[in-house]
Amino acid sequence: MVKICCIGAGYVGGPTMAVIALKCPDIEVAVVDISVPRINAWNSDQLPIYEPGLEDIVKQCRGKNLFFSTDVEKHVREADIVFVSVNTPTKTTGLGAGKAADLTYWESAARMIADVSVSDKIVVEKSTVPVKTAEAIEKILMHNSKGIKFQILSNPEFLAEGTAIADLFNPDRVLIGGRETPEGFKAVQTLKEVYANWVPEDQIITTNLWSAELSKLAANAFLAQRISSVNAMSVLCESTGADVTQVSYAVGTDSRIGSKFLNASVGFGGSCFQKDILNLVYICQCNGLPEVAEYWKQVIKINDYQKNRFVNRVVSSMFNTVSNKKVAILGFAFKKDTGDTRETPAIDVCKGLLGDKAQISIYDPQVTEEQIQRDLSMKKFDWDHPLHLQPMSPTTVKQVSVTWDAYEATKDAHAVCVLTEWDEFKALDYQKIYDNMQKPAFIFDGRNVLNVDKLREIGFIVYSIGKPLDAWLKDMPAFV
Repeated sequence: MVKICCIGAGYVGGPTMAVIALKCPDIEVAVVDISVPRINAWNSDQLPIYEPGLEDIVKQCRGKNLFFSTDVEKHVREADIVFVSVNTPTKTTGLGAGKAADLTYWESAARMIADVSVSDKIVVEKSTVPVKTAEAIEKILMHNSKGIKFQILSNPEFLAEGTAIADLFNPDRVLIGGRETPEGFKAVQTLKEVYANWVPEDQIITTNLWSAELSKLAANAFLAQRISSVNAMSVLCESTGADVTQVSYAVGTDSRIGSKFLNASVGFGGSCFQKDILNLVYICQCNGLPEVAEYWKQVIKINDYQKNRFVNRVVSSMFNTVSNKKVAILGFAFKKDTGDTRETPAIDVCKGLLGDKAQISIYDPQVTEEQIQRDLSMKKFDWDHPLHLQPMSPTTVKQVSVTWDAYEATKDAHAVCVLTEWDEFKALDYQKIYDNMQKPAFIFDGRNVLNVDKLREIGFIVYSIGKPLDAWLKDMPAFV
């Protein structure tokens, strides 16, 4: 029986290995992590991550050919294929701080693999890593190999949170990069055969190592750039009376462009986009390409600008101050159908409002109060390091309350900000919300999910990104 071990039981490792176990009953799959609470959660009825469809798969396979364990060395030693899906956070100090990927966890994983291995292995990069990481990993393994042969493959993930299981079942493509040597080709073929259990062969792309590593960064950079492009257009729409929804629909019908990732919003979030673009910027700078670096840096700048603009719009619309005013935040996750809050625009919006002394009440159907308080008290990029390296007991932000009910969050509020596009927010009773709010009652729709005309009929003053402005808002400065 082929044995697979995945180091790292997070958003990538857990779901990917669960699907491999389901689709390949003849393969034994072990997911290992040094975090005891995380592994305990994977072995419980309350999984550590929320992803539609994941729970059913785990329950079906767990204990049969899918195992979750903290005995990292045992499972690595026994495995034929080792996936490495550890964090590659952005460096917070030292050379490349704020841009470069921190490969500390990757390096220690590689050294451990070399240490405990007693048979030849295929080592698969599953984390998003800078171009040429495989070369560094090869050197570590080669110099510590004790005669054991390792082949390094790059197999980047292209999952979208909220649809990860559907993406794994029916991927656009599976990308495998390896060395262009007989041993490299053989290793690529071995991994290809795993995916071929359910993925059509013409959707499994093989490349050299560097192309596979760069393709992941490039894909995320292109997607983020589309969002920043439509968000830049949303600013112009507000200034001219155009409607960004109509503009993006018209643009998206061009078959050369397509309609995906053209929804204007308060900004992109998630664990990948910003981190990967900063990494790309750093790689360009290191390769003496300042113009290319500057181009990609602009994608991040527009994203930050959009979040700042949203906060400024809220404050300036409400008589230039939100001091001691209750602002309800509907949605804290970076997108719907996930509890993930990494780099969510809600963090920057809340911090901006707190800076103007607002009282904030937050409701999100999947995010806990502990997580929200942790996010609002951490420094940038701290979230991407293991829990034991994060602030142990983050200070509670006293101006923030978290509730499990949207109506409670909005009661007596001066304003409501919609920051995640959860479907349930479209179905709320906004007449009831309006009746229980302070007047004038404001709604700031950061996701363009609400019916603006109906809200205005009820009596709300509405700001929706990239849409024609209320007469009220036209008289207010967009920036303070």
